[in-house]
Amino acid sequence: MDSQATERDRRDATEDEVKTLPHVVDSIPIVVWIALVAGALERFTYYAVTAPWQNYMQNDRDGIEVPGVLGLGQATATNISNAFSFFSFIAPLPFAVLSDARIGKHKTLCISFMLVMRTFLMGVEDNYHQPEYTFGLAFAMVLLGLGTGGIKATVSPFIGDQYTVSTPQFTNIGSLSLIASTYLEKEVGFWAAYLLPLCFVWIPIPLLLFWQRSFVSLAPVGNVLPQAGRVLVYSARERFRLDAAKPVFQAEKYGRTVPWDNLFVLEMKRGLKACKVMACFVPFYLCMNQITNNFVSQAGQMKLSVIPNDTIQALNPIACVLLGPIIQQLLYPGLQRYGVAFGSISRMTWSFITISSSMAYAAGLQKLIYTRGPCYESPRTCPGSDGGKIPNNISVWVQTPSYFLLAFAEILGFTTLSEYSYSEAPQDMRSLVQALRQVTAAIGSALGMALSPVAVDPKVMYLYTGLATTMIAAAPVFWVAFRNYDKIDDEDELNAARLVEPDSHGEMEETSTRAHL
Repeated sequence: MDSQATERDRRDATEDEVKTLPHVVDSIPIVVWIALVAGALERFTYYAVTAPWQNYMQNDRDGIEVPGVLGLGQATATNISNAFSFFSFIAPLPFAVLSDARIGKHKTLCISFMLVMRTFLMGVEDNYHQPEYTFGLAFAMVLLGLGTGGIKATVSPFIGDQYTVSTPQFTNIGSLSLIASTYLEKEVGFWAAYLLPLCFVWIPIPLLLFWQRSFVSLAPVGNVLPQAGRVLVYSARERFRLDAAKPVFQAEKYGRTVPWDNLFVLEMKRGLKACKVMACFVPFYLCMNQITNNFVSQAGQMKLSVIPNDTIQALNPIACVLLGPIIQQLLYPGLQRYGVAFGSISRMTWSFITISSSMAYAAGLQKLIYTRGPCYESPRTCPGSDGGKIPNNISVWVQTPSYFLLAFAEILGFTTLSEYSYSEAPQDMRSLVQALRQVTAAIGSALGMALSPVAVDPKVMYLYTGLATTMIAAAPVFWVAFRNYDKIDDEDELNAARLVEPDSHGEMEETSTRAHL
């Protein structure tokens, strides 16, 4: 078998293999650390830039307690934020095709980081004028959306090509940059908040270029989308049975020779299963988007003490860093020891329940804000607020449980979905499948745009209530629809290990499968 086929047949170890095979301590290669650092620095830049945006758009320059520039209001700012999210989640699609079919993941990553660098062409001076800064913000959003789109499409598959390793801690450590940027926003100005990521965004490019010969770079195999499309067409003609697209079936029934093998059809089947699961995460992404817009606005209605209202969202990555090791090293193994099956589908189901709890808490908190003076259902806008200086009488730290519940849901949901979609995707289409996962997030952002008229006081409380109801109702439906997928995955892996394909001499050769522990 050639090296490309060997790479294609790599897989993660099953739970049974983890239990029975000897565990050997391995060292993580330097190229893996470089790839992880590059991904973390991208998140550092992304959060440092986007964290101040809700204040930048929603509030005007006269705000003392809560800074701002454009003064567009909460509903419009939330709508623009969701529009940016939609664009940045759609952007991975063309980059994924470019990566898988043309130039490879490494070059795509380098191009994407250069686009992120261009984001900082927007002006950073103190003499704000709304038309110019509205254009500057739009320009920055387009460039940042393109750059992060390319990185989202390729960084996870690129890291996976180097080594099978989980990376949530690096991602969330990078996102802590929002603490520094939001403090700079309040104490110095927006120009200083944006100068911070500018000082770091260039670092991944020389790292990626200097070690480019050391990276595992799978050569692009050309555009496999036409083949994938033909597999779907042939299966549709046989009542959507993918097995009907296998070479033997096509040869016997239609006398047709197809350019793919049985393993490609099996990988397509697994990839489509992953796409079905990903499609169910649309409302989940809509809930997560509340962190960067409406949760920031909610914090601005409360007593802040000495922290900026958009700094409080740092509780989410902090909670992820704290909860990640507990969940992955204690909770999962503990449940396994007691014989509790907690596979991918179970984890994602519980993520729906957990995020529903977070939205329910946010709804209750919003109701509590409305019961406190001086402005009740009109925080910082009534005459008793002294021109917006006096918030409703409740501490911003009461938001803490919302962020911890969101972090718990993120680890159970996003981390599991990322690993699941990578392992199930065809090797030649991994960047594309990751991009399709971002499309799911884009649909969630589009729903957020549709719901933005509700993101005003006092209607926003009903937005949180609706999201909580949606997620708690979706959890049992998701479980019933996909509860057998964990078992099917094991069967598919066994089938892949037993597949036999003709080699270049017409003889039959068993396809090997290597387990990585």
